[in-house]
Parts: sequence; C-alpha cells; structure tokens
Amino acid sequence: MRQTVMERAMFKVAVIEDDLPTSNQLKEWILSARPGITVAQWFTRDDAEAAIAREPYDLVVLDIELGRERHAGVAIINAINKGGRGTPVLVVSAMPATIYRSIMKALDAWDYLQKTTFSEADFIDTFLEILRAARDRSHGKASVSAGDELSLDPLRQSTPLWRGKRVNLPLTAQRILATLYQKRGQVVSYDELFQVVKSGRNRDNVRKHISTIREAFRELDEDFDCIENIPMRGFRWSGQTSGNAFKSE
Repeated sequence: MRQTVMERAMFKVAVIEDDLPTSNQLKEWILSARPGITVAQWFTRDDAEAAIAREPYDLVVLDIELGRERHAGVAIINAINKGGRGTPVLVVSAMPATIYRSIMKALDAWDYLQKTTFSEADFIDTFLEILRAARDRSHGKASVSAGDELSLDPLRQSTPLWRGKRVNLPLTAQRILATLYQKRGQVVSYDELFQVVKSGRNRDNVRKHISTIREAFRELDEDFDCIENIPMRGFRWSGQTSGNAFKSE
C-alpha cells in the first residue's frame, strides 16, 4: 500500500483556469479520481507559462480563454510543445467543440471537453485514461505500432497516423479504433466495444463513433473503406483497401 501511495504522489498536474470555482471543481474531481496527486492551480497565461518552464507536469488541464485573452490556452500549448517534454494536455473550455476540437488536436492536445456538456464521470474517465498513458511513458514502456499504413501509439498525442498523416480523433474514438485494429480481421462485437466507451454504452452511440472514425480517415483518404459493418453483430477492420500492407504481428 505504501508503494502505491508514493507512486500516486509522484504525479503532478497543472490546472490552468481563470475562474476560481471551476478551477476548484476540476481540482476536486482530480483528487477524487486519484488521491495523492499534486495539483497546482494557475489563473493567468503568464503565471502558467512560467510554471511550465520551471517544473515538469505529468498532465495539464487548461481552458483556452483566460481573462480577456481569448486564445491564451493556444499560446500555453505552444509553450508546452516547445519545451519538448511531450506533456499531455486536456482542454476544458466553453468554446464550441465543433470548431475547437480539431484545432486543439492539431496542436497535439490529447482531448477536448466542452464545458456544460460533460459530467464528472466523463471528466474523470478521460483524465485517468490520459494519466495512464503518462504513467506508461514514464515507466519506459515501448510504443505500439502496427502495419505499414496505420500507426497507433498510446503514449503520444499525435496518433493515430494514417500513411504518415495524423488522424483527428477524440479519445473515445481512438480507443474504438485501437480495439478494431488490434483484432483486425475479426468481428468486434458491440459488447466488446462497450468496454472502451466510457459513457453512452449503446449501439447508436458506438455507431456515431464509428462514423466519426470513418469521416476522419476519409478527410485524408477519400477511398478509405477498412471498417466493415457486420449487421446485428458489430464491426471489423478488414483492411480491404490496403492489400498486403496490413501484417499480422
């Protein structure tokens, strides 16, 4: 038990949010998810950038708009990227997700949660998923890559890659994609996919995520058709457009 507590205490998280009640709420959720984490709260761009330059964080939770600076969060993410530490960033903002999610992904943010549209459980699930990746990276676990065309690496924000180009997907869609690809050639049932969907565990929701995945791939490759719908059962990564490019491991 002592080792577990010490391991938890090693994690340092920065919450960058100018609204004090919201900042405290996020801190409370983080501590309820993993007691023992050190949470630093910053309320301005200048203070946040100074803190990031001064000390390494395992994860940063930030808002895009700080005070009157509409895109302060963008500048902070750029500062994180320039630091070269690969610190995972979870964006929590009131800015519309339909516009800003793709922008944040392009900046290598891990995921984007729009305020008032997610629950405490959604936040904690997403936070813990990112924290596990940070833990694995700190423990030196090797990245996972597969195939010549699709590359998956759970320890980097810039994944997945399709033919060398980043596929813009939210975290849940990434989980579904990884599950399909790991079992490529096999039918993955709805029940199996429910295990990686943290909320909305129903067939309609899974189908929406599959649609999101297909659209993201087709933005890069209009002929993409690797995900096969198996009526009444689930989905299968068939790799039909890749021929021999998909190798079993």
